Amino acid sequence: MQKALIGKKIGMTQIFDANGNVVPVTVVEAGPCSVVMKKTVENDGYEAFQLGFGDVKVQRVNKPMKGHFDKAGTAPKKSLREFRLDDQSSLNVGDILKADVFAVGDHVDVVGTSKGKGTAGAIKRWNFSRLKMTHGTGPNARHAGSLGACSDPSRVYKGKKLAGHLGHERVTIQNLDIVKVDAENNLIAIKGGIPGPKGGIVLIRDSVKNV
Repeated sequence: MQKALIGKKIGMTQIFDANGNVVPVTVVEAGPCSVVMKKTVENDGYEAFQLGFGDVKVQRVNKPMKGHFDKAGTAPKKSLREFRLDDQSSLNVGDILKADVFAVGDHVDVVGTSKGKGTAGAIKRWNFSRLKMTHGTGPNARHAGSLGACSDPSRVYKGKKLAGHLGHERVTIQNLDIVKVDAENNLIAIKGGIPGPKGGIVLIRDSVKNV
């Protein structure tokens, strides 16, 4: 059965494996997640289920969302995400999913929102090389350089790499290994780094490649 959870990035640390090697890991508070809604082919045209993570005060949700949670019989949740899995017959509205749905050695894909960097130049955003700083180049060593030809086509082509907004976008890291699972505290240690800042919401699901 495929598995999925919503979690919160706690931070990075390192642990030692059985051979004494240092393994860099990201600690994620995964769950408990409540099944808030279950979609079916008959009613919605496709199968999926909606998970909720992170309790929030009743006063913080509007009336439509309050009714949505009341119908599911769950407390209001801060984050809602939908997952499509191959087999979800074993899940029902109101079920609680915790970190122990995953086990050590599982391969997972982690989806998160990367850190926002604001407006960045072409060197930082696209890894351009800077220009010379001498021999008449002028005070433009970190500029993007030429944007294209002169009279033909007399315009800048679409997709030209220029300065602009960097970060704060959906990023998926594939085939990460789960190194440790603390079911009592709902913590999962995932090998390597994952997108987003500390406290950011991430989605953990079975790897689609299973390499």
